[in-house]
Amino acid sequence: MLTINPKDIEVPKLHHYLLGAVGPRPIAFASTISEDGTPNLSPFSFFNVFSANPPIMIFSPARSGRTGATKNTLDNVKMTKEVVINVVNHDIVQQMSLSSSPYDSSIDEFVKSGLTPVPSEEIRPFRVKESPVQFECKVNEIVELGQSGGAGNLVICEVLKMHINEAILDDKGMIDQHKIDLVSRMGGNWYCRADKNSMFEIQKPITSIGIGIDQIPLEIRNSTILSGNDLGLLGSVDEIPAGSLNDSSNHQEAKELLEKGEVMKAWSILLN
Repeated sequence: MLTINPKDIEVPKLHHYLLGAVGPRPIAFASTISEDGTPNLSPFSFFNVFSANPPIMIFSPARSGRTGATKNTLDNVKMTKEVVINVVNHDIVQQMSLSSSPYDSSIDEFVKSGLTPVPSEEIRPFRVKESPVQFECKVNEIVELGQSGGAGNLVICEVLKMHINEAILDDKGMIDQHKIDLVSRMGGNWYCRADKNSMFEIQKPITSIGIGIDQIPLEIRNSTILSGNDLGLLGSVDEIPAGSLNDSSNHQEAKELLEKGEVMKAWSILLN
């Protein structure tokens, strides 16, 4: 196990470790506007949603690791206190990447990227027409984490209005995770696409309380075939089904059933 004290390595190397380990990260495609009216568009992967009531999102435009200079986006939100956070799907990922070029503050990234600006209803910055979901936000607070290169700046945004492309909704009017086709950032030049090949479903233990792995019989817990994920599934049931431990139980067969999500059938293999 490699152990690192962040104070003992250079910031670029620390940055590499952080971004390589923490991912995939959602992308805030931030649209802002300068005081003189110049639009700006730039992606940030230090981003997430932090509250539903009130609806709060936070993204962080970090200072340049080379020069320590602030990003145009940060300069704009400090002045105007407004931003549109557009989500990024696979259809616009290359245009999003192009917009991240270090253009001068006088350059309109909508023009450079070929994306379409759409007027917002509550704030001045434009929305990205091609983005499947757009959040018009006011900036409640900006928390500066440092003045040196690589230091983040937490832009705390409150959502004033949402715009959702109806093409990504399911028959219940909710966002279909397959239709939205989101992309996210990994380390280096790598991205991740949330499609049917990368997504899987786990039922949340909201209405029931699992017994926990600690309550599974020791002979099963010590299996050389069943993995931690397998045990997690077995421990998700409300109670252990009736029956006693089967000394001749087939752990491999139980594992195959668990891979199909058939938890109770797996228990039936493990118990008489």
